[in-house]
Amino acid sequence: MGFADQRFNVNLSILFTELPLLERPAAAAAAGFTAVELWWPWVDSPTPARSELDALKKAIEDAGVRLTGLNFYAGQLPGPDRGALSVPGEESERFRANVDVAAGFAASLGCTALNALYGNRVEGVDPAEQDALALENLVLAARAADRIGAVLLIEALNKPESPLYPLVSAPAAVTIVDTVNAATGLGNAKFLMDLYHLAMNGEDLPQVIDTHAAKTGHVQIADSPGRGAPGTGSLPLEELLDRLRKAGYDGWVGLEYKPGDRPSADAFEWLPREARAAR
Repeated sequence: MGFADQRFNVNLSILFTELPLLERPAAAAAAGFTAVELWWPWVDSPTPARSELDALKKAIEDAGVRLTGLNFYAGQLPGPDRGALSVPGEESERFRANVDVAAGFAASLGCTALNALYGNRVEGVDPAEQDALALENLVLAARAADRIGAVLLIEALNKPESPLYPLVSAPAAVTIVDTVNAATGLGNAKFLMDLYHLAMNGEDLPQVIDTHAAKTGHVQIADSPGRGAPGTGSLPLEELLDRLRKAGYDGWVGLEYKPGDRPSADAFEWLPREARAAR
């Protein structure tokens, strides 16, 4: 086993960002990939004009790549925000306005995974109030995902980089997964296991894999420290992905790392070209 046995997609919100959004799907295809994922691309608009949605859909289709993952609206990413759904007021309203738009866009491209970032804690607001709002909005998101045959992903981030984000461990994120599934009865909420974030939190990654692989709906990777390509840090990513496969995970692995001081197309030398196309 090894990297060649995985199904990789490229996150076009962190790789190929030196190019305009509509040129990134073709660039990923030129690099040999057949699948991509995205954070919500319109950081200022949860409900962009139909022409903008159609233009991105056409760019993905024309490139011949598959959209396998999409974030719901999450505010300024990259930037200070870490989601919107638990933030009272305008941001949670923006999230709710986005739910059906994002689900509809995902459905139009056959995308079956939607990621809902939880949102930062807000000074002066009771965390219990935020958690209640989060559950309400996650239930809406889970139902929208279910209508298009998709899973709803819940992600743990890392405390050093996201100190106000409350889900900074695998158990914390999986607890929300279980809570949402209990509230909806749908069973389509899953854990997004980002090995970079979990490593930054100091978690025992083999134990996380063994404990939570069955509830995992998507995996993302970057090396640590540095959030660079595999081989630029100290994480045994090939070994960890092998362990995931042996634990029963056979889904997509998102490449969510920074290319460094080079064009993104040059940041995949660790992965043979013949291993980039999903089989």
